[in-house]
Amino acid sequence: MIILLIDDDEDDRKLFFEATAEYDDTIKYIAAADAREALLYLKDAANVLPDFIFLDLRMPGLNGEQCLIEIKKDPRLAAIPVIIYTTSRDEKESARLKGLGAAHFMSKPVLPDDVYYMVSFVLGEKWN
Repeated sequence: MIILLIDDDEDDRKLFFEATAEYDDTIKYIAAADAREALLYLKDAANVLPDFIFLDLRMPGLNGEQCLIEIKKDPRLAAIPVIIYTTSRDEKESARLKGLGAAHFMSKPVLPDDVYYMVSFVLGEKWN
């Protein structure tokens, strides 16, 4: 399994990768520090496509919503589940982004255990 994390915050990327490695250490990760970097990777046919994309909304330059729109209008990328991974808790924003094709809208956890449970949920892990 391959996960692409698009997030401009290096600490958040590190926390995410550490927590997901605890969930499954066979997961391969691709990190992009912004939406433009991610789209360049995704649109390069020589690159392996991820199974899931976790996308931050609040990034400088091209924001997460614009990135989501670009991903969903590309037939090669449209079927990849995009999970909005953000500090926002705005329900209207969540509904709008789901309407644009986001699979889930999740607020960024602060604690590693919370990231673990979020990833477990998204990837289908059964936990008590």
